[in-house]
Amino acid sequence: MEDIIATIVNIGFFVFLLGIGYFIGTMVEKKHLAYLDQREEELKNIAVSNLRTLPPNWRATDPQLVAGVCVIATDYFKTFASGVRSIFGGRVRSLETLVERARRQAVVRMLEAASGAGANVVWNVRIDTMTIGNQQGKTSAVEVLASGTAYRVE
Repeated sequence: MEDIIATIVNIGFFVFLLGIGYFIGTMVEKKHLAYLDQREEELKNIAVSNLRTLPPNWRATDPQLVAGVCVIATDYFKTFASGVRSIFGGRVRSLETLVERARRQAVVRMLEAASGAGANVVWNVRIDTMTIGNQQGKTSAVEVLASGTAYRVE
């Protein structure tokens, strides 16, 4: 009887942690996405392109390398959900939002660096992504680096 009660308590604690991870993670994620929407709106006057060269008729001055990096850790629920998904295979939606948030945050930081340098275009933008694992080999965080060349175009 005591073993059954201990098992129920352990399962209940696990479900409780899973619920906390889901609700707090969702709340933090929504707040972060709203913040990114606001920052992207404020920085929309800076043109961004992945093209290697500027158009020939542009007069660009003061080229500078700008970069933004972001590391976002996964939460308990996302780790659990991705573990379950890895058993059955398929799209891991819970981690897609993690990567999207990291990418957007890195680009915003790159644009903030360009804005601080007085640039109005960022060209040759590259985005590099890396996962950071824990000792069990599971993804615990994602790192995104956004870099490009900032110019002042007349």
